Amino acid sequence: YSASHVVVSLVKNYPNYLIINLDKLDYCASLKNLEMVSEKENYKFIQGDICEPDFIKQLFKTEKIDIVLHFAAQTHVDLSFWHALEFTYVNVYGTNVLVAAAHEANVEKFVYVSTDEVYGGSTDEEFDESSPKRPTNPYASSKAAAECFVQSYWERYQFPVVITRSSNVYGPHQYPEKVIPKFISLLQQNRKCCIHGSGLQRRNFLYATDVVEAFLTVLKEGKPGEIYNIGTNFEMSIAQLAKELIHLIKKTSSESEMEHWMDYVKDRPTNDLRYPMNSEKMHNLGWRPKVPWKEGIKKTIEWYKENFHNWKNSEKALEPFPVTEPFAQLSGP
Repeated sequence: YSASHVVVSLVKNYPNYLIINLDKLDYCASLKNLEMVSEKENYKFIQGDICEPDFIKQLFKTEKIDIVLHFAAQTHVDLSFWHALEFTYVNVYGTNVLVAAAHEANVEKFVYVSTDEVYGGSTDEEFDESSPKRPTNPYASSKAAAECFVQSYWERYQFPVVITRSSNVYGPHQYPEKVIPKFISLLQQNRKCCIHGSGLQRRNFLYATDVVEAFLTVLKEGKPGEIYNIGTNFEMSIAQLAKELIHLIKKTSSESEMEHWMDYVKDRPTNDLRYPMNSEKMHNLGWRPKVPWKEGIKKTIEWYKENFHNWKNSEKALEPFPVTEPFAQLSGP
């Protein structure tokens, strides 16, 4: 999802570079997100899986790849509790396959896209890049483990890797299993926001175009072997988020009417309260988030009015808890 915004920006702004988009096209993918660049001469889409070593090796042999931005991952936290093995396989093994092939091909820069969730939750301590990793769910654990693999290629070979950890990204193109598009889509269908537990969990939200700028900054200025927090001070509880969206979509400020559109359901097995991050290192590279919440959320609401059905299974995403096929197969090397 974030990667689709980065790909579009790179294709449009760097006509002399060939941008190769490798994607498995899993349940949450939609090629409609790339329609605006699909016919461009400097864009190429390849369907494939990072967990297939022979395929990945061949890809690096046939394409002259200078830079890798590794976004590919299973990311839905709720789902990770029920499919921990799949998350480990895709996020850890897949990353290992990709970084090994990139190293063998002498890639100039390998950017691994991680998450603020590797730090675990905190009510007061602000995390910087040297804070210990204390993940509390299988998704975050798999991302933290993959980071260790990537970092080891810097430690052992001085292979130029960079790791980023970002706050929650929102905006167009996001599969509606994630909280903002889920609440927007439910309300647009006259259904209630399903809130896990107390709704007091707080999250930091970054608009998609700000994250694009962050990755462009990391590509140009990010130093090999370094980790960069891509964060924002804008923070909101899940209950407050629901109320904001109810106010904007249902045009009401009445507390009782807002409560009518909120449905509290049982919580996930663990649900971190906050992920406060210090992003000084990114600020020192010249990046800061620019898009105000009111502007970003209005654009996002408008986009979902027209594009909710960009995924064939988008209705499934609106259930309070994940509804998916079980993970059936592990095909190793």
